[in-house]
Amino acid sequence: MRPAGNGIDMTDHRLAPDVEETAEAIASMEIRGAATIAAGAAEALGTQAREAEADSPAAFRASMRAAARRLRETRPTAVSLPNALRYVLRRMDGRNVDALRESVTDAVAEFVAQLDRAQEDLGRVGANRLADGDTVMTHCHSTDALACIEAAVEGGKEIEAIVKETRPRNQGHITAEQLRGMGVPVTLIVDSAARRYLNEADHVLVGADSIAADGGVINKIGTSGLAVNARERGVPIMTAAQTIKLHPETLTGHTVEIEMRDEAEVIDPETRAGIGEIAVENPAFDVTPPRYMDAIVTEHGQFPPESIVTLMRELFGEGAAEPWAEP
Repeated sequence: MRPAGNGIDMTDHRLAPDVEETAEAIASMEIRGAATIAAGAAEALGTQAREAEADSPAAFRASMRAAARRLRETRPTAVSLPNALRYVLRRMDGRNVDALRESVTDAVAEFVAQLDRAQEDLGRVGANRLADGDTVMTHCHSTDALACIEAAVEGGKEIEAIVKETRPRNQGHITAEQLRGMGVPVTLIVDSAARRYLNEADHVLVGADSIAADGGVINKIGTSGLAVNARERGVPIMTAAQTIKLHPETLTGHTVEIEMRDEAEVIDPETRAGIGEIAVENPAFDVTPPRYMDAIVTEHGQFPPESIVTLMRELFGEGAAEPWAEP
């Protein structure tokens, strides 16, 4: 690895095993869900801080930036990841290694505690949009979306769910299992049956991988088509998303990158060879324009999609720094 701009050789700053393990788990989707990814990344930085063998503040800072870069590269569209790294690294402060180490571990604890409260607060806000007896259609697996349903159920509302399987990884199966754990009756459907079952749904509830400044929702592939169908059917659709999923780079014109995942998730090599020469693409996400989304629910309240930029500016200002970058 090339030396950093301050002349420190980054090869001297070994990453804690937990950083590598967390990065691999995020990349392979063993760790999934924006809040879980954010917490995992922050906690990995905490481990790096505790285990870093640095003999100077400059060396410690370089070690932390190296760990953050390793984590950052795992999921290019998971905006909660860089937001978690920003939160921790921007609070790294001190004149000596011990003070720096303490500031990082304190920041990690604060961030994780805020995450825990955020989802509970978001759930209460989202539950207010659900009525007793409602049937909710879901797409993919979102702990934020599930928090809304859980809060509604805990409030005494009877909720049923129509759960899309969400190919090719079938994250909808996880949603179905967790909803059953709440006592919610579940009907699991194939993705292509969504339009037919919208006639039986009172709400569509999805999560978000990230949200752009214009209110565009970046979420699991298939969300945009579901939103268009829901609008045509007159079924309200809301996004449940903690503010860690807001994409501050889009304030300065950054274009959201859509992750392309492994072709083998769509078709195994043997089947593909049997078919013959074909191109295979596996986009992980799509973008739902704000005009197809009725509301974005956060721990700070619910917002029309076009107004989310106000909250974003309040939280992040007009842009977003990259404190993990080499100086």
